[in-house]
Amino acid sequence: MKIAIYGRDFNDSVLPFVQEVFDALASYQVEISVYLKFNNFIRNKVNLPSNIRTFSNHKELLNEADVLLSLGGDGTLLDTLSLVRDSQIPVIGINFGRLGFLASINKNAIKTAIEALVKGEYSLDKRSILNLESQNNLFGEENFALNDMTIHRRDNSAMMIIHAFMNGEFINSYWADGLIIATPTGSTAYSLSCGGPIILPNAQNFVITPVAPHNLNVRPVIIPDDVQLTFEIEARSTKFLLSCDSRTETVDRSVKITINKAKFNINLIRLNNESYLTTLRNKLLWGIDTRNY
Repeated sequence: MKIAIYGRDFNDSVLPFVQEVFDALASYQVEISVYLKFNNFIRNKVNLPSNIRTFSNHKELLNEADVLLSLGGDGTLLDTLSLVRDSQIPVIGINFGRLGFLASINKNAIKTAIEALVKGEYSLDKRSILNLESQNNLFGEENFALNDMTIHRRDNSAMMIIHAFMNGEFINSYWADGLIIATPTGSTAYSLSCGGPIILPNAQNFVITPVAPHNLNVRPVIIPDDVQLTFEIEARSTKFLLSCDSRTETVDRSVKITINKAKFNINLIRLNNESYLTTLRNKLLWGIDTRNY
């Protein structure tokens, strides 16, 4: 089995858990490849197997992995989309961060999780992806997002007016600080904190959630994921921010934004002892009422 490992720089306090990951993989004689920048960060801090290989981009990953293992929090796992893209290489995350909703494996369950991974005791969650089309190809080849795409005012200027259209038909004009277009995966992220609904991963929908809307009768709206959304910006400021997950660009307000569903999915690994609803209850305290305990 070939397992590729991706991670970011992190606090030295998690180094024992990183060491545990490599030790567990070595015990199963797994072929290991490590993202080059991450390898340079950890090579003098943990004991690495002598035969590991490295990769530095999407093309190099293709022949190096049956599975991509993310070491870090949810943001680290979101980064892996730029490496996996349309390759269908499944991704699983060990959480070294705080919440760990996407990177669902607890750092205290590393050995158990890797054993299940090597034995194939898991299923694949196919998660839909957002695709961005814009003038000047703002994000180059990485014009997609697993969680959400966000249009947001750039500074402390007045709120924006975002005119939204679905398949060319006018939806609404949002007077707000911004607008979030989220996948079912992203419905539990920024959209949720702005009052958006939770959407189960296999639902074929997106959600449009305004950020701090000024008109009180505006609410998040769930739409089918087979439509094309376009947005036109009206604001006092000449620039606004556009984000694809953790990547952000400053954009001129004259630029028209088009968002639709990407032609590929990403496969997230779910171990057999996990379920989405259990994760909701445990990680987000969904439905927890202290009066019942």
